[in-house]
Amino acid sequence: MARGAVPETPDTLRGTHAPVTTDEREYTMTVTDAAPAPPTAQSIRLPGIVLGVGLGGFVDGILLHQLLQWHHMLSSTNHDRIGVKYYDPHTVSGLEMNTVWDGIFHAVCWVAVIAGLGILYGRVTHHRRQVWASRVLWGWILTGWGLFNLVEGLLDHQILGIHHVRSGPYQAWWDAAFLAFGVLLMLAGRLCRGSGGGQVRETV
Repeated sequence: MARGAVPETPDTLRGTHAPVTTDEREYTMTVTDAAPAPPTAQSIRLPGIVLGVGLGGFVDGILLHQLLQWHHMLSSTNHDRIGVKYYDPHTVSGLEMNTVWDGIFHAVCWVAVIAGLGILYGRVTHHRRQVWASRVLWGWILTGWGLFNLVEGLLDHQILGIHHVRSGPYQAWWDAAFLAFGVLLMLAGRLCRGSGGGQVRETV
């Protein structure tokens, strides 16, 4: 080093910038070196349930309303408990009105699925593939599906009576089976989630 030269130190190399403190160095190392933690089971509970509600509604609408055609949204309003006008699904005009309400039902299911995905991707910014492969997320989705069956079964089938799973002499049994299936889905969701706590690490 030449005589009279100033020794090169980290502070002199930075020129006129203020020296970096120890706390700033530690913060920089924490931000740059720390890997993002996997999402917790609690963080995906709400989006999983909302997704399950929407997907469960789609199963109900596609399978029971359209493929099997066991019922439509207003197919039992001739015996309902709130006085909705009856639209006979066996007539063209009645089927048209029931189809409109089936479409409204599917639109609500679509909104639920989009909302569930939005909440999920808003909360989970890393390890998304790991989350989709986890039993925790699918456990909450099953729980949401079961919750849909219980709410829809109690509200539309029992309280309002606007439609039944399958009208006829055994409709009470069909309605009860729909509720029982909802309970089984919720139990399956609980088993799938396992302990239900901690980080999402267990995969299928």
